Parts: sequence; structure tokens; C-alpha cells
Amino acid sequence: MVSDGAAADRMQQQLIEKCYRERTPASASAFSEAGKWLPGGNSRQAGYWNPYPLTFVRGEGCYLWDLDDNHYIDLLGNYTALVHGHAYPPILEAVLARTAGGTCWVGNNESQIYLAQLLAERVAAVEQVRFTNSGTEAGNLALMIARKHSGRDKLLMARGGYHGSLMEFETGFGGREGPLTCIAEYGNLAAFQQILSEQGQSIAAVFLEPVMGASGVIPGDSAFLNGVQQAARDAGALFVLDEVLTFRLAFGGVQQLVGMAPDLTVFGKLIGGGFPVGAIGGSRELLAMFDPVSPRIFHTGTFNANPVTMAAGVVSVKELTAGRIAHMEALAEKLKAGLVHGAAEAGLPLSINHVGSIMNLFFSEQATTTYGERNDQELTARFHLAALNHGLFIAPRGLIALSTVMTEALIDEVLERAVLAMIDAAAQTP
Repeated sequence: MVSDGAAADRMQQQLIEKCYRERTPASASAFSEAGKWLPGGNSRQAGYWNPYPLTFVRGEGCYLWDLDDNHYIDLLGNYTALVHGHAYPPILEAVLARTAGGTCWVGNNESQIYLAQLLAERVAAVEQVRFTNSGTEAGNLALMIARKHSGRDKLLMARGGYHGSLMEFETGFGGREGPLTCIAEYGNLAAFQQILSEQGQSIAAVFLEPVMGASGVIPGDSAFLNGVQQAARDAGALFVLDEVLTFRLAFGGVQQLVGMAPDLTVFGKLIGGGFPVGAIGGSRELLAMFDPVSPRIFHTGTFNANPVTMAAGVVSVKELTAGRIAHMEALAEKLKAGLVHGAAEAGLPLSINHVGSIMNLFFSEQATTTYGERNDQELTARFHLAALNHGLFIAPRGLIALSTVMTEALIDEVLERAVLAMIDAAAQTP
């Protein structure tokens, strides 16, 4: 028998969904049309939520507009990539100037040199950079380097770690080992040490995020991260630090904060200024494998380091100053405190994992991870839809990422809307 409470919860979800449908009929129609030509109606699983995702037509600053001309405060920034918000004027200016002279060609462009130099100057462990078109491609390239360097095939990563849509990485993200993938629990140094002790002779590289993003914003402490790095090197494996998401958290990435010097660093997201990008950085010795005069690894790509992405990336990285990083952190602290207070007023349980300018909401008494079974999935989905009804855009799983163009006044507005969404999500009256 279904309890009265469960029935009321279902009814409230239906009311929230009814409001969502009434506000977004054009998005509903567009999604229906998309389903005719795209599997599942889209090309990106992270861009889907029930009953259908919004179709956006414009972004500017901290705001997004959908087909029905509803506007939303964007608290996600394309999963942390848009660290300066939408249509950031200095980036637009650089891109427009670049596109006027052509968008891509075979050969070099000057912006590629400048962006590589910027990354190397900010990150102590990076001497040279190799560009790709996505974080997934960069992770794949790092694995290629490790395999060529070591003559081994396997990788070791954290359960629930996310390094892109490569078979070896997807196995670990799903929490399973595979023929080429070993996994250990994040934060458990002894578990990593044991695997490296027992299987180190077959492991080419250890991949870690300094903060697990897709699994719920879970930070690793300095002892764990540096300990795994040392264990990898003792086993003759390369240590790869994935800073695709976390490069926004400190001027030199999180590795600067915890005193690390990884063999390879993986970059992506913000370093493209809103355009597809990925990169690996490391020593001259390791990256010499790509020297076209005597290559040890074949790597090419039609749009690698294309002039438009590089021009946008130069501006994005240059404009991400230490002061702006601190500004985002202060706003995130204000937002976190306000959300916790608002949840208490609405009668909702809320726990928040938070590092710098990113956080993940869990509508439960204790934060967990997003890759395992969550006990707050229904409530999180209800809040997500209610937040959209009140003009707030966050990730369906509760991820939030702030941008440099946000202000304290905007955070106040976010909190007002979030409290209303929480009240809707908590309501038990049909």
C-alpha cells in the first residue's frame, strides 16, 4: 500500500511538472522534433532531464533564455566551462576579430603559442602543452603517452572518477573494473598503494581528479593525492592529474594548493573560452613523443588548436586572475550558507559538498556521491524542476558552478528564488 506521504509527494511532483510544461511548450515541441533525428532527442546525456530538457536560444552574462523567452540565472556555466559567463565581451571581441580572418587551417597560429605559454607559466609542472578538442581526447592522449613511456597497458583510477568518454575511463566511472582498468576508493591511500604493489608492473598510469566533480564535488586532501603520486612513481607508472574541472579553483590549479608536480596534467573546459578544447601539459621529455621530426606517437586532428578556440582561450585564462577566483569563492560561501538556511526554513534536509566556486547539493542529512545510489534522487529531481520554474538553472544532479561576472546582489536574488523552489519541492499538500 502506498503511504499518504508518498502519494502527496507524487502529487507535488506532478504539480511542479505541470507548471514546467505550461511555461515551456516550445521546448517540449523542439524536443519532440529532436527525437525524430537524434537518439533520445539529444547528443549529450548530461543535457537531459525529465520530462524534457529546455532548448535555449541565447546566453548573456549570468543568464540564459529558452524558446519560450523564459530567462534563467545560470548557476552551471555549461558544467563549469563558462567561468566568465555567457558572451563575455572580451572573449567575443577576440573571437569576432579572429573569425573575420578565417577559422582554421593547416599550420600554426599565434594564439596557440600564447595559450600554451600561459598554461606553462601558471602551472609549475608544465613545460609544454599539446592541444586537443575535448577533455576526453586529452585524457586519451595522456594514456597513450603513459603506455608508450612504460610499455604497459592498464590504468588505475578512482571508483566514480570521471576522465571522459573513453572505454577504459567509463568502466571506472561506473564503479567496475575492466580488463584494462583497476579501481580503488577515492581518499583511501592504502587501497591505491595495495593495487600498485600487487599489479604495478602492468599499470601504465594512475589518473586522479584533485576534486571529484561528476561524483559530487569530493575533494582529496594533500596526503592522499601526494601519497598516490609517490606510489605511482614507485611502481614505475606515470601520475596524471585531471584538472579539466578544477583548474578554475586556483591560479595554478589545485596542484598548486596541495604542492603536487604530476607527470601529466589534463586541461579542458575553461581554457577554451566556451569552445571545444582539451590539452595535456607535462615535461619536455614526455611531450617530445609528438615531435614530428622523430615521432613516437601519431597524434593529429583537423581542429586541434584551431585559431578561434585558441583566441578565446587566451582571453579566458588571462582574465581568470587570483582576485577573481577569490571573488567566486566568497560568493560561493554566501550562497552555501543561504541555501542551508533556506532549506531549514522550507523543512528540507540539505547537505552541500563545496570546494571553491563549485558545489553539489544533496537533499539528505549527509552528502554522498552521485555515481552510487542516492537516497535523495526523487527530491533532487523535484527541486531541479521547481528551480527551473523559478528561473534558476542548475545541473539535474545538484551541481552548481559560479562565474566571475556574478555579484552579491545576484546571489541574493538566487537565494530568494531557491527558497521558493525549496518550498515547492517540500510541499505535501495535493
